[in-house]
Amino acid sequence: MEETHTVPEPAAVPVPPTPPVPLAALLAREDLALRRIAGPREPDPAVHGAHASEMADPYPYLLGGELLLTAGVHIPGAAGSGTYFDDYVARIVAAGGAALGFGLAPVHDTVPRALVAACEARGLPLLEVPPQTTFSGVARAVWQLMAQARHDGLRRVTEAQQSLAAAASRPDPVPSVLRQLARRVGGRAVLYGPEGTEVAAAGREPGSGAGPALARLARVVRPAGPPPDTAGAPAAPASPSPSPPSSAPASATDTTGGTRLAAYALGSGRGFVLGIAAPRREAGDHTIASVAAVLLSLLTGEHRSGSEAARSSALVRLLLGAAPESVAPLLGGERWQVVHGRPEGRAPDAVAAAALGAALGSPLVDLGEDVVRVLVPGEREPLAQPGWTLGVGAAAAPADWPAADVRAARALARARAIRAPLVRHGARPALADLVPPDEAEAHARALLAPLDETLAATLRTWLSLHGGWDRTAVALGVHRNTVRQRIARCAALLGTDLDDPDVRMELWFALRGR
Repeated sequence: MEETHTVPEPAAVPVPPTPPVPLAALLAREDLALRRIAGPREPDPAVHGAHASEMADPYPYLLGGELLLTAGVHIPGAAGSGTYFDDYVARIVAAGGAALGFGLAPVHDTVPRALVAACEARGLPLLEVPPQTTFSGVARAVWQLMAQARHDGLRRVTEAQQSLAAAASRPDPVPSVLRQLARRVGGRAVLYGPEGTEVAAAGREPGSGAGPALARLARVVRPAGPPPDTAGAPAAPASPSPSPPSSAPASATDTTGGTRLAAYALGSGRGFVLGIAAPRREAGDHTIASVAAVLLSLLTGEHRSGSEAARSSALVRLLLGAAPESVAPLLGGERWQVVHGRPEGRAPDAVAAAALGAALGSPLVDLGEDVVRVLVPGEREPLAQPGWTLGVGAAAAPADWPAADVRAARALARARAIRAPLVRHGARPALADLVPPDEAEAHARALLAPLDETLAATLRTWLSLHGGWDRTAVALGVHRNTVRQRIARCAALLGTDLDDPDVRMELWFALRGR
């Protein structure tokens, strides 16, 4: 009696956790000379391994995703007139086999026509393995391609991590991280705010309808309840979209119209969500997205700690009238440096200001209209930052912070004028230190009395830049002709020759003491 097997329905079969190899890559190996003779060409199946078997029923021995290799030893003589081949192929498909490779010689000179028809009917790719190609050679080629795929995947993840970290240090870190992430996954990356609105985005939407679907997926991972900075605000209008569960997952994935969607709740605790829409999902995408999520969590987070509580206490004491020197110990030091920073080609924003403070190692950051001021501990050496122009004042005690702030502003103006990434204000003893400050100030008032603030500032910048018209114009943000007119006006009001080095020295001394 002929043995029969029950053919199960094809199901989703788990495959080994190894990087797959496209069947087309195996067929492209000229040394193997494999030829596809049946089965669909699209989509290209992924091969997770090679397994040789002459069992009439290979189902129990397959994990899924294999290229099954056989020489047809198990085929009975009258197999072509019955359902043998259809049952055989059906069992391979049910086990999740990726493809079937049939070896020619020594058992069969050609691939049985009934086997070709069964593979065509069941949608299983069938490969003809020539006599000169051994099954062990095919298996070795599969593992070589898998090793190369694993190496390429690790290199891709490493390069992505490096580029994302570099993007996070740019003056516009959030948009830069999103641009890099969108480029790495070949799709679109979106940062959603606590209210579900799109805060920033980069890349091209891979398919129609992906945007609304991604926004809905982002709501799934957003924690329930109002974000910390909107607690107590009026409730938002009811929305037809489903509310997130009380214990939202950290990430979620979905597919719409062939577009792969993923959403990651950022660990900042403020309700921000990272959304990704890509036309395909490749090995390493989850790792790359996780790195981006961590970086964005740091950029958008608000960390409460003991040091932050101390800073809040110092601020309250200052507002209540305490002297700066009495609250300085709460900040963790007695002497501090004031750093003025200005990003290249754009106005600073809150995220860029926070990123600069983090790069300089200080959370004491003030965002102005066109400049960022950072208070840095005196023992720390501020370094130049990519995309920024910095001016650094000398370390000073709290009572001298206002003067240090002025010096940092002057250093920044000089850095911009000479196009240097960082300029430090000199702190070495000078001849001016030999004159009592009150006498120096009285001399400055008398000598510079004819000049108003604008002319005095112009003269000081012009002298600090050795009479350079263009650099002074850059530092002051005015036209060079305006600088010439102001300097000529200074010479007329002071009644002196500004080309005389002695005159310049005296004026510089007076301007320093002003």
